[in-house]
Amino acid sequence: MTDRLSATDASFLYAEDAGTPMHVGGVAILQPDPDGPEFEYSTIVELIESRLSLVPRYRQKVRFVPGRLARPVWVDDEDFDITYHVRRSALPKPGTEIELDELVGRLISRPLDRSRPLWEVYVIEGLTGGRVALVNKTHHAIMDRIGAVDVAAAILDVTKHSRDLPEQPWIPNPAPGDIDLVVDAISDLTARPSEMVDVARLFAQDAGAVMGKVLGAAGHALEMVWHTVRPAPRSPLNDAKSGLRRFASVRADLADFKQVRRAHGGSINDVVIAVITGALRSWLLSRGEAVTATTSLRAMVPVSVAAGPGEDSGSVASYLVDLPIAEPNPAMRLHQVSFAMGPHVDSGQQVAADALVELGRFAPPTLHALGARVAGQLSRRTYNLLITNVPGPQVPLYAAGYPVVAMYPVAPLTVGHALAVSCTSYNGGVFFGVTADREAVPDVEEFAAQIAEAVDEIRSTAPAGGTRSKPTRSRRSRSSS
Repeated sequence: MTDRLSATDASFLYAEDAGTPMHVGGVAILQPDPDGPEFEYSTIVELIESRLSLVPRYRQKVRFVPGRLARPVWVDDEDFDITYHVRRSALPKPGTEIELDELVGRLISRPLDRSRPLWEVYVIEGLTGGRVALVNKTHHAIMDRIGAVDVAAAILDVTKHSRDLPEQPWIPNPAPGDIDLVVDAISDLTARPSEMVDVARLFAQDAGAVMGKVLGAAGHALEMVWHTVRPAPRSPLNDAKSGLRRFASVRADLADFKQVRRAHGGSINDVVIAVITGALRSWLLSRGEAVTATTSLRAMVPVSVAAGPGEDSGSVASYLVDLPIAEPNPAMRLHQVSFAMGPHVDSGQQVAADALVELGRFAPPTLHALGARVAGQLSRRTYNLLITNVPGPQVPLYAAGYPVVAMYPVAPLTVGHALAVSCTSYNGGVFFGVTADREAVPDVEEFAAQIAEAVDEIRSTAPAGGTRSKPTRSRRSRSSS
């Protein structure tokens, strides 16, 4: 039976070009025991290979139908080579986080090879303290259903001892020939005549128009959102100049965010957004941009909602939020963010947003990927930047027995946008990943430092007993302690 891509997943392939790679990713930092055995790259390769039965899509590649008579199909990669996908690299010892961030920026700039399964993991050695980084890239098209698991999650365990999985020998199915693909496509079109219109449009429309087609098919709920939002404020954040990327990382203490929440109310997500708002304000001022009483930026903010009784998984809501850039007081910024986020839930818009996600089948395994998928369907003038925040596990995780000491998300940039900020809480830490257009935001390290300063600033409004560790950031001119 033909395993055809959904309309949404296919749209990401059609829209992708060298300047807009359509993959998401993350950076996990491992800390091998300095007194233990020397780290071995082969250990990670073997671990990933042993977990591929959990992610069968990772041994399949996309095959386009001749003449684009129908959407592409998934086929087994008969020449699958794990060492092509799990790549080894290193920083000159002792590699710093700044150098790692620079390497991550270069890696995420490269589109994935469409002739192979659409994922890569880079094993990067040479970090200070003997640490090792795992950088993963996965195409949006793989994230095709609710509950999907990516390889980065599949290799993690809750103990140092990797869980054993039953051996499942993989025997690839023979790839269909062009004639088979054409016959299947015609059969599908015969069974669903309405798709004939879509096929005709594929010949006449460019990738951007195809995205619009998918958007138009999402239904009345999305149409209402599309027509009621006003254009986002003009901003350098909508001035993407290249397909190259920069990346910067910031680490903070989750306890500080909880203390701020207790002092001022709201949610952890509100505090995260307020911190990013404060950093954006400082960043604009540092660039000589005018920040007046009416200055604001609009963020696309997907948020997770806990599962209700009897539900297997949580739901998703995505909001457009005007950020109070003009407010100089960090506590007032937080209150304004909480006020802006509150009506979405109170008014029931959350249900409409959930329905929107279901209609488009925007269902990747993480909210970071979901945010990019939803954001990619909206006009570049609808919002200025994407902000995602995913609550992660508050227990230590391990990969091949090595403790995971940091977990930075890497959000992609959608068309026409120069900055995206993603955040994950994990094991008592809050990890920010900043993705930027390399030419439009050459000062991404400065912005990352301003996130750390914004954490300090808002923390000072809610003093607590004891001493907190300072946020750390990748910078050339300042200490990371």
